[in-house]
Amino acid sequence: MTAAAPPPVGRAARLRLRRNLQVATRGAELLDRQLHLLRAELAQLRRAESAARAEWEEREREARTWLLRGLLLSGENALRTASLVPPADVTVEWEDSLGVRHPGRTTVSPGPTATSDAAPRNTALIHARTSYRAAIEAAARYGAASAAARLVGARLRDTTVRVRALRRLRIPRLQQELVAVELALEQSEHEDAVRRRWAAHRTGPGPGA
Repeated sequence: MTAAAPPPVGRAARLRLRRNLQVATRGAELLDRQLHLLRAELAQLRRAESAARAEWEEREREARTWLLRGLLLSGENALRTASLVPPADVTVEWEDSLGVRHPGRTTVSPGPTATSDAAPRNTALIHARTSYRAAIEAAARYGAASAAARLVGARLRDTTVRVRALRRLRIPRLQQELVAVELALEQSEHEDAVRRRWAAHRTGPGPGA
């Protein structure tokens, strides 16, 4: 394991360290501001996620209730025809929040049904099919909201790590190096002053001057 390199010395090094310290401090301030905005955005997205989940669960319970009613009226064989539903297509529009790209609005398009398909045997099964479509739409909204909260949360964690690295590591290290350089410069300037006085004393006016 090699020893750490000594800090640079000289006026140029001092100027460079001061500039780097200023940049690091400004960067930490900007990241702090971004953290504040990300926390507010994440709180809003989590509220939307919670509301979307509650809606999805409510729609699913409603659909399951209608399905049970339909099966009680017409028997389990009625489910064979009622379940012949083509897959739906889900379209997700992407949005940007504070530089984070995430899912936004969703659109669910039910699959086309053929005219030859058998109709549900009772109105309860008709309501069940409609309710399940609504549940699918709610599930899509919940999935998009959950993904958005997850992505913004990941950016929040990454930004927090960057701020901590600046505040706890880079800025203190730059400050220590700057103090060391300034002390070295002060010592060097003091030694130069002593040498100049000593040289002036040795080359003072001669006898009879």
